[in-house]
Amino acid sequence: MSPEIAERIAAITQTSAPAVQRRAMAKAITLLESTRADHRALGDELLTALLPHTGKSLRLGISGVPGVGKSTFIETLGLYLIGKGLRVAVLAIDPSSTVSGGSILGDKTRMEQLSMRPEAYIRPSPSSGTLGGVAEKTREATLVCEAAGYDVVMVETVGVGQSEIAVHGMTDMFCLLQLPNAGDDLQAIKKGVMELADLVVINKADIDPNAATRAQSQITSSLRLLGMHGGHDHAAQGALWQPRVIQISALLGQGVEAFWDAVTSYRQMQTHNGCLEQRREKQSLAWMWERIDHGLKLAFRAHPAVRDMLPAMQQQVASGQLAASTAARNLLLAQSSAATIHKTD
Repeated sequence: MSPEIAERIAAITQTSAPAVQRRAMAKAITLLESTRADHRALGDELLTALLPHTGKSLRLGISGVPGVGKSTFIETLGLYLIGKGLRVAVLAIDPSSTVSGGSILGDKTRMEQLSMRPEAYIRPSPSSGTLGGVAEKTREATLVCEAAGYDVVMVETVGVGQSEIAVHGMTDMFCLLQLPNAGDDLQAIKKGVMELADLVVINKADIDPNAATRAQSQITSSLRLLGMHGGHDHAAQGALWQPRVIQISALLGQGVEAFWDAVTSYRQMQTHNGCLEQRREKQSLAWMWERIDHGLKLAFRAHPAVRDMLPAMQQQVASGQLAASTAARNLLLAQSSAATIHKTD
């Protein structure tokens, strides 16, 4: 381990100096998010050195449509957990502009009380076009927070809808926030994000208690239906946990204790039967293949044969002279042929 990495590790794992630790965490996550080749190499070394200090935190994914109250819920939950003596880290993903690429990163400002607590660490990151409601380096940021000794790491997704499932593949428990009047009865049984939820939370239940009760009943029935038809992997894993639906009012602080009781019950059950360990193992392997896919794409675009052919191919596709699928196949063949020639030489 290089002296620079050793110094960074010492600063991140030093819980006795919060200000120093926060700066070290921020610098580490920024390093891991960098696209520079030298920063990537340093980031890989840092991440490998951090691994022995990780794995003890509860990874909690929070998703839901825009306006459901994710930030308010996370702040209320975070303050509740701090009151129980726990340290909380929040990775808030903000949508990026498709025009400028910029991001407001306003989730931290919504958690005004939580952000001022020394026991909490909030890191807003832009999604930067990454699909699934999370940022590209959210997994890496989670490990940094774990190494820093935070007991609970919450990942707040962008909040776009049915396709927001990437957070399920990087957390121990996936919590979906819903509104009492989200839509018709069929809305509750739409597959996608719903069938992956370990816990469904009806937020803002104080606004219309009757609607919240109806929504709870509908979603509970739909989760049973999805489970009967293999909609979730709980039964396949032999787990005893069945997804639950609870009502809360994050603004008023009602139902937060019941939520945490459900989370604690889930963690104890999944740890005891070994499903939590299996879930993390699968997530680690999926992460490896995701990085391989990303690396292959970058290597393809940087290949000399591809760079030479790409402008002409793009012009032909744009002008309608060549089908996009044919252009893609030609570029792949060019890279493959160049690699074969290089290997023969």
